[in-house]
Amino acid sequence: MAKAGDGPSGIAVNQLRSIIERIERLEEEKAAIAEDIKEVYAEAKANGYDTKTLREVIRIRKMDTAERQEMDALLDLYLAALGMATAEG
Repeated sequence: MAKAGDGPSGIAVNQLRSIIERIERLEEEKAAIAEDIKEVYAEAKANGYDTKTLREVIRIRKMDTAERQEMDALLDLYLAALGMATAEG
């Protein structure tokens, strides 16, 4: 027998509504944060910073040290194989 608050097919309507509303609220917050980030990048650009490079720096900072070192080593290897080694290498 279905419980009070259950909808068709035994779905807990109140729980479903709560989940949907939480997701919607989080999506709104995510959009607001994305807009804030966009404004910070615009500020950086207005101050002469290259936003593409800033995004790359942020991507690299998210990596753990071992992952970053492996990526750097592979990049150096590939560049050397193509005759594009940096002055350091």
